[in-house]
Amino acid sequence: MTERETGPIGTGPLKTEPLNVVVVGAGAFGKNHLRVYRELERAGLVSLCGVVDGDGATLAAACALYGIPGFATVGECLAELREIDAASVCVPTVHHAAVAEQLLVAGVDVLIEKPIAASEAEADRIVALAEELGRVVQVGHLERFNPAVMAARQFLNRPMFFESHRLSVFTPRSLDVDVVLDLMIHDLDIVLSLVGSAVREVRAVGLAVLSQKVDIANVRVEFENGCVANFTASRVSTERVRKLRFFQPHQYLSLDFARQDLLMIDVAAAAGLDAAQMAALAAAAMQAGGHPSAGLSLRKVEVEQGEPLRLEISSFLTAVRTREKPVVSAKDGRDALRLALEITRAIAEHAERAGIR
Repeated sequence: MTERETGPIGTGPLKTEPLNVVVVGAGAFGKNHLRVYRELERAGLVSLCGVVDGDGATLAAACALYGIPGFATVGECLAELREIDAASVCVPTVHHAAVAEQLLVAGVDVLIEKPIAASEAEADRIVALAEELGRVVQVGHLERFNPAVMAARQFLNRPMFFESHRLSVFTPRSLDVDVVLDLMIHDLDIVLSLVGSAVREVRAVGLAVLSQKVDIANVRVEFENGCVANFTASRVSTERVRKLRFFQPHQYLSLDFARQDLLMIDVAAAAGLDAAQMAALAAAAMQAGGHPSAGLSLRKVEVEQGEPLRLEISSFLTAVRTREKPVVSAKDGRDALRLALEITRAIAEHAERAGIR
């Protein structure tokens, strides 16, 4: 599909027939993108036209499973498949920019797995190219589409304190980046979207445990509007935890990403209490089994369950069809990357001060 046929961003609905899509990278992430596109193909929304991967065995397996043509390079794919509307970029992070730029220049809208790129300069190039060519670029910050997160947004009222925990057991996946770019960046993106304020200060500590890069990190971020967020991420934990808690005037919300649960505590009789006091009351209520206590009214918010990846890809395809700004834009991806890299620098500075090698 050419630029003339799709039109620039914001021109309104232009294509109603199934979108022609390809997946670049058939590894751990790419396999899931292929699966979801095939599910959407059965619903008549897309046509899964091909897959690209430089590893022969991986490519052959994907081609056999989905009965689609395979290509060793993006160039080969573009030369053979003339009508590509959209593509998922699921290659290692170091290749995100090169692959995305090649597709954008060819007139293809892209969904880039997080992080958007390996460096801020590369992210800037993607943002500029997307604007210049009028292409849709969505970044795969999957948790934005977690139903619990989407449900929490309706209660947003100037949050002032966040506590995030994202812990995983060790796997050899994604060791080309540290735990900040691998795991924590999900929560950085969500908090940035909820706070809506510039970052004022970053303090961070991190350690390499089982890999050559930082595997566990703890970060404190203060925003210009006074909001404070604490982030903990680990890929060397003995358990899997995906939780975010935040406090706002007279209200406390707790999200469990894995269970897609949202608990909300209204502090009807706690006017004047600070965030720490509210947290103590909330903890007391939780220890009591979630029953109202000390002026707290706890309720479990109804959350419509759904697979975040399918919701993410469906949202991307809607943006491709309508030429509207995607939910997670290239600029959003760049902002999350910028904060992640600032945190990485802060960790390195702390390690130097502490004499950690």
